[in-house]
Amino acid sequence: MPTNLYRFSLFASSLLIAFLGTLSTAHARRASKDRDSTTTVVIDAGHGGYDRGGIPGQRVAEKEVTLDVAQRLKKVLAASGYRVVMTRDSDVFVPLGTRVAIANSYPDAIFVSVHFNSAKRSGASGIETYFYGRESLPLASAIHYFVAGGAASSNRNVRRRGYYVLRKNRNPAVLVECGFLTNPSEAALAQSASYRQKLAEEIAAGVRGRNTVASARSTTRVATGESIPLQPYIDQTRVTKSKRSRSKRSHKKSTRRKKSSSKSGGSEAKTSSKSQEG
Repeated sequence: MPTNLYRFSLFASSLLIAFLGTLSTAHARRASKDRDSTTTVVIDAGHGGYDRGGIPGQRVAEKEVTLDVAQRLKKVLAASGYRVVMTRDSDVFVPLGTRVAIANSYPDAIFVSVHFNSAKRSGASGIETYFYGRESLPLASAIHYFVAGGAASSNRNVRRRGYYVLRKNRNPAVLVECGFLTNPSEAALAQSASYRQKLAEEIAAGVRGRNTVASARSTTRVATGESIPLQPYIDQTRVTKSKRSRSKRSHKKSTRRKKSSSKSGGSEAKTSSKSQEG
């Protein structure tokens, strides 16, 4: 009889431990979900105010469509429980340093900068997503996976580049180029409210899915029920540095040939440093 009682007690204890373990796991999952939903998302609508964006002669103003997509993204993410902060919510100019300062003032934030591309060649098209720090690659992978997969444009890949708003950000940060406004087809899409809504929803899906991106060691190439593939990327930081080196060498040669050009060169450098990215 004592033996049976001991066995029953042992069995009951095992059941209790298993039950408590299940509760603990469920609580951890719920807590993780709650933490994710309360994450601050800083949405940065590219350009604004006197900074129209794009290139001279471009018909569609980049600053207008970036703001519209950003405002739509704000509504989608807020509906999912995220705290959303906008670097601009109207047609105003916000310096790059201020945009970064806003993001860095929230230690738990992620930063998403919305842009549209432009090129002198009207045939240029496609979606690009930029990041800089390694900790931002999962976010870039998730957003690019959904935007490039859901948009009616070609995939121009994830790219690593030292844009100011990415390089100076202490939080995971990405810059999404949602198509070329100098491409007639993509410009027409960008002017469609339904397409801008689609872009906002795909970016939001990437924000929600950023924690399920597979690790670099995974061989996953397609999304499963549990993970999104880590995207391969093009590292443009080295290309940028080599271009700068060539530019410096050319400038030195030009200065030696014609000293009077040094003043204009300095003026151009100052003007260039003030220009907005993307």
